[in-house]
Amino acid sequence: MSEVLLERPSEGVALLRLNRPEQLNALNGALRKLLSEQFTALTADDSVRAIILTGNDKAFAAGADLKEMVHFSSVDHLLRKQHLLWRAITQCHKPIIAAINGYALGGGMELAMHCDIIIAGESAQLGQPEIRVGIMPGAGGTQRLTRVAGKFKTMKMVLTGKPVSAREAYDMGIVAEVVPDAEVQEVALKMANTIAGMPPISVSLIKEAVVAGQDASLETGLMLERRAFELLFATEDSKEGIKAFIEKRKPSYKGR
Repeated sequence: MSEVLLERPSEGVALLRLNRPEQLNALNGALRKLLSEQFTALTADDSVRAIILTGNDKAFAAGADLKEMVHFSSVDHLLRKQHLLWRAITQCHKPIIAAINGYALGGGMELAMHCDIIIAGESAQLGQPEIRVGIMPGAGGTQRLTRVAGKFKTMKMVLTGKPVSAREAYDMGIVAEVVPDAEVQEVALKMANTIAGMPPISVSLIKEAVVAGQDASLETGLMLERRAFELLFATEDSKEGIKAFIEKRKPSYKGR
């Protein structure tokens, strides 16, 4: 069975499930390659308007597969070009919801931080424990986490290697919502369905403005937002949305 399973739980929504349960969904090279291929395909699929990324009850992903890397040299890592596989996720213009149960550690937490919204179960544990085996985060853990949680809380996590609870991660701004463990995928699917019902061009441009603007100056970010706002008035969906609002009916968005 594939190490990444694709499900279609509802119209407009795709669900990718990491499927290495005996390894707590540790991210080996094969799984990362499959994830890249799936995200590339889903990005190009116009029928998909929102994506959920999840694991199982015990783990979202418990880090990189250290057994695979134990004999790797620096040159081996350089030649693998694993950073290129992450680009399929960062370049996806559709909203990605990470639904986390259990462990999201190391590369697993970094994978979650590549997503746009994180929903976590009450028992979830998130952390960057790489320092405990003599290495460090290598897929954005020192950079994305700092941009969300700030320098001091990031330093505490990456220098001690201690995980935080879902509630602590929520307080740090990493997790968008904490829910009972049994409801994680249900809540993620409900949110994905809501997003999938929105006008897709608006969704795409909103994501682009938020992602591009977070590393730009406020002036540049506001300019990006303003241009996207103006562009949306050329879409059929904007006319449909405004007309439906005035007529007090449900709009029908076509993505045009």
